[in-house]
Amino acid sequence: MKVLNKLFKFRERGSKLTTELLGGLITFIAMIYILPLNASILSDMGMNRDGVFVATAIVSGVISIFMGLYGNFPIVLSAGMGVNAYLAYVIYTALGSWQAALIVMFLAGVIFLLLTLTPIRVKIINAIPNDIKLIIGAGLGAFIAFVGLKNSGVIAMDTATLVTLGDLSKPEVILSVVAILVVMCLMFVPNKNIQRLAIPIGLVATVVIGIILHYAIFPENFLLPHYDTAAKWGGRGIEEVAFGIFKDGEFWITALKNPSTYAFIFSLIFVNLTDTTATLLAVGRGAGIVDEKGNLIGGKKVVLADAVGAAVCAPIGTSTVTSFAESTVAVELGAKTGLVAVTAGLLFLLSAFIYPLFSIFNSPAVLSAALVCVGASMFVGNLKDINWNDRIVGFTAFLTVVLVLLTYSISDGLGFGLIFYCLAMLVSKRGKEISPMLYGLAGLYIVYFVIKTIVG
Repeated sequence: MKVLNKLFKFRERGSKLTTELLGGLITFIAMIYILPLNASILSDMGMNRDGVFVATAIVSGVISIFMGLYGNFPIVLSAGMGVNAYLAYVIYTALGSWQAALIVMFLAGVIFLLLTLTPIRVKIINAIPNDIKLIIGAGLGAFIAFVGLKNSGVIAMDTATLVTLGDLSKPEVILSVVAILVVMCLMFVPNKNIQRLAIPIGLVATVVIGIILHYAIFPENFLLPHYDTAAKWGGRGIEEVAFGIFKDGEFWITALKNPSTYAFIFSLIFVNLTDTTATLLAVGRGAGIVDEKGNLIGGKKVVLADAVGAAVCAPIGTSTVTSFAESTVAVELGAKTGLVAVTAGLLFLLSAFIYPLFSIFNSPAVLSAALVCVGASMFVGNLKDINWNDRIVGFTAFLTVVLVLLTYSISDGLGFGLIFYCLAMLVSKRGKEISPMLYGLAGLYIVYFVIKTIVG
C-alpha cells in the first residue's frame, strides 16, 4: 500500500486503492471489444487476423502501463476506432499493400511524437477556451452514448431517416435496454456508495438478468456468457504482422512516391491531435487534474505517453494506439491515478494469450450499459458548466454536439464547431478574446476538410 501510494499518489488525489483497481478492471471490460474488432478491420487489408489481435493487445498493454507509470493519469490506450477504418479502407486502397499503409501510419506517428516533444502540443491544448473544452467533453459524452446505443442494436440504421429505434423483439436488444435502465436507475438511488458503483453493479446485474432471460423466456438464445471462438490461445500470429514494414524496401518506395501519402500523413496527425486532446481534457476534468482554467496539470508527461503509443503501433503490426474515451468509466467510479492504466494494461497483456477467458464480457448489452451511462454523465457534467449566457458559446455547443453525432466523428464535429466559433467571434468584434493559436487551429481544420474532400 505504501509503495503504491508513493508511486501513484491516490490518497493525495482523494482516491483509494480498491477504487483504482476496480476502475482499471471496469475500463478494460469496457474496451475489450476493441481487440477482435480491430483485428477484423485490419484483416480486410490482408493482415493475419490473429496476429493483429495479439499485436493490438500487446501494444495497448505496454503503452497503457507506460501512461500509468510515467504520466500517472487514468487514461487507457488502445487502437483508435475510426483511424483503423481510415487505414484499411482509404489508405490501403490508395497504396495497395498493408505494409505501405502501415508505413504511412508510422511516419505520421513519428512526426506526431516529435511535435509532442516540443511545447506546441500543450500550448494548443491550453489555448482552447474553457467553454470550448467543456463543449468538447459534452460532445465526447454524446458520442460515447451513441456508440453504445448503436453497437447494442437499440439504435439501428434506416434508409429513410438514417437512424431509427432498433428491433425490440430481439433478445439481445431487450437485454441492452434493461441493462441501460438498471445502471441509470442505480445512478440515482439515495445511497452515494451505490451511485458511485452503479456501473460495476449494473454490469454484474446484466449478466445475471441475461442468464435468467435465457432460462425463463429465450432458451434458444444464450445471451451471457459467450465466447469468441475466432480468437486463439497463446498469442499466435504475431510473427505474421510484426515488423512487416521493414521486410522489403519496395513498400517504402510505394508509399513515398504516392502524392496521396502526404495528405494521409497530415490527416492522421490532425485526427490524433484533436481526438486525443478531447479525450485528455474530458477525462482530466473528471479526475481533478485539469485546473480551473481548463489546463492539464502535468500535461507534458501525459501527452508524451500518448504520442509514444502513436509512434510504436505500426512496426508491431497494428493501427494507431490512442487515448480512449472509455477511460471515463474509471473516473466516474472515483479513480484518479495511473494505477487505472497499469491495471488495464496488465489485463490487455494477459488477454493477448488467454482472450477466450475475457470474451464473456464482450457482450453488446454489457458494453452498451457502460458506454451509454458514462456518456450521459459526461454530457450532463460538461454541458451544465457552459456559459449559456454567451450566445456564441451556445450556438457553438449546438453545432459541435449535433455534428459529432451526425458525422460520427469527434474530430469533424469539433472542427465545424471551432471554425464557427472563430468566425462568430470575429464578426461580433470579439476576435481579440481568442488566442492566435486557436485561429491557427481553425485554419488547420479548414485545410484538413479540403484535403479530406480531395482524397476522399
